[in-house]
Amino acid sequence: MPVWSWILIWTLLVAGLLTMLAWFGVRLFRKLTATFGALEDLGDQLAELDLDAAVAPAPFHPAVFQNRRELAAAIDQARIQRAYRRALRRDLSISRGKLLQHTPYEPEDRPSC
Repeated sequence: MPVWSWILIWTLLVAGLLTMLAWFGVRLFRKLTATFGALEDLGDQLAELDLDAAVAPAPFHPAVFQNRRELAAAIDQARIQRAYRRALRRDLSISRGKLLQHTPYEPEDRPSC
């Protein structure tokens, strides 16, 4: 086999490899742009949820010299607040789940890859 045929074969193989890598790069770029667009939409949906509604807990005060009845009332109040925060988190997670299950989807929003 002459030398020019080997040069031709390797040139075609390298050109094919470069073409394949370019095609994969274009597909990856399209998928990444579609993913970033979907993440932007998801961020907009999460911004609609009110995540700052949780109340910050009161600062710690040592109970060494306080009245027992005041401490019992404070403990009861803390239980009520914990139950309220739990209910609030539960309601927020339910609303997030409903938003995820019933996402408005249009067929033209589907990326073409």
